[in-house]
Amino acid sequence: MVTPLQYGDPPHLGPFVLQARLRTAPAGLVYLGQAPDGRAVSVAVLTSGAALDAAARDRFVTAIKEAEQRRTGIRGWGASLVERVRGRVAADSPPVVAMQDGHAPWVAVPYVPGGPGAERFLDPVMVSGTLIGERHGPEFVPHWLGDRDPALPAPPAPAPPPVSTRRSVVLASALLATLVLVLMVVLWLLVFRGDEDPAPPRPLPATNFVPTPPPVPTSPEPRQPTPSPSGGGTGSRTPMPPGNDDQGQDI
Repeated sequence: MVTPLQYGDPPHLGPFVLQARLRTAPAGLVYLGQAPDGRAVSVAVLTSGAALDAAARDRFVTAIKEAEQRRTGIRGWGASLVERVRGRVAADSPPVVAMQDGHAPWVAVPYVPGGPGAERFLDPVMVSGTLIGERHGPEFVPHWLGDRDPALPAPPAPAPPPVSTRRSVVLASALLATLVLVLMVVLWLLVFRGDEDPAPPRPLPATNFVPTPPPVPTSPEPRQPTPSPSGGGTGSRTPMPPGNDDQGQDI
């Protein structure tokens, strides 16, 4: 039954984008995904509890690898014994498109509506028998059976810091050298030039103020009036300045 993705489901596993849930098994979950080339795939991933169980994780990865060996025809002499101990994989198991082992393993197979999917690799995770046949006695229940959260792979390591180009390094070095040179010049001006005290300026000569008497206004001297011309004469007579009775001396 196809159901939408729920909170906690990974948006993608490896190169496959997950679109919906196909099945919830006791040992893991099966998702409907899309490959980079557009084809539909069935992706199975263990639950977080089963992924923490080293034995359950090993049974899941071993079932995937044994299915690949059976399809390619390469099987060891002890393959049947291992299958009985770790569970059997169905003969009609689908071909593996991609897988990822580690602490959060998953497997992807082609999606065929109504056909076998990636859930076939979750069946061997649950122990179904012993070396002498079917199990007898009390039921064996793993401690992680009630877990329904998918095992998520660790987040990728952060990308390394960007490496500066040669041009950037040269420009930064030139700028740093310029700043150091300017700083050295400023320090030289503050330290060495500051010790040389400038010579004091020569004092200006003292200014002496000599008082002078205020100016006295002078009034013009009165002059003799110019006689009016007589009736018998036509010329004019220039008056002589007063106070000068000296007529000169004989030479």
